[in-house]
Amino acid sequence: MIQQSIPDAVFFDLDGTLVDSAPDMIVAMRRLLVEQGGSVAGAAGIATVVSKGGRAMVRRGFPDADENRVEALLPRFLELYAGAIAEKSALFPGMDTVLGRLESRAVPWGIVTNKPGHLARALLASLQLDSRCAALVSGDCLPEKKPDPAPILRACEIAGVAAANCIYVGDDLRDIEAGHRAGMRTFAAGWGYLDGEDPRAWGADRVIDAPANLLAAFGLDER
Repeated sequence: MIQQSIPDAVFFDLDGTLVDSAPDMIVAMRRLLVEQGGSVAGAAGIATVVSKGGRAMVRRGFPDADENRVEALLPRFLELYAGAIAEKSALFPGMDTVLGRLESRAVPWGIVTNKPGHLARALLASLQLDSRCAALVSGDCLPEKKPDPAPILRACEIAGVAAANCIYVGDDLRDIEAGHRAGMRTFAAGWGYLDGEDPRAWGADRVIDAPANLLAAFGLDER
């Protein structure tokens, strides 16, 4: 078996890759639906589109809404979510072991997300991940967002590493596109919020089925 080379750093998408944040977003959507006099039955359906952003979640929760109403509802949805951002959210099973192994081998890890910065920072602080993270680039740090490579390249600058020697892990096509455009190896998170999509169609260097399998893919499994 060929030994995998250990990367200089690993960067993760946040929602659906590093953290299972859908439960708190579902609660926020239920509250918004109640406020708007709608049925809460469809709130759980937003889970599969969490990685596609707030507008996608509002569209799923309010399937009859036009784009003007989606834009009007979005701020309130995000406000409700911010008010209870980590009551049920947690690292995906096995991910804390992955982060711990990276840290024990002095491999920095960071986050590149399209999530607004105030929400990303609040979530990481609530989960006590903020002090462990070597770089956080959120959706409002730069004019560009994924699939543009600029946020990933900025994370590399913050962490002091070259993109070519790093790995980006994400659960959406735009994550893989951004990583490739940055010149980085990419792993598709098969455990993420895929909304029926096949991550094997995204052109990632590897598709990883569970967080625990990342260790071998990073060259960090214990033999």
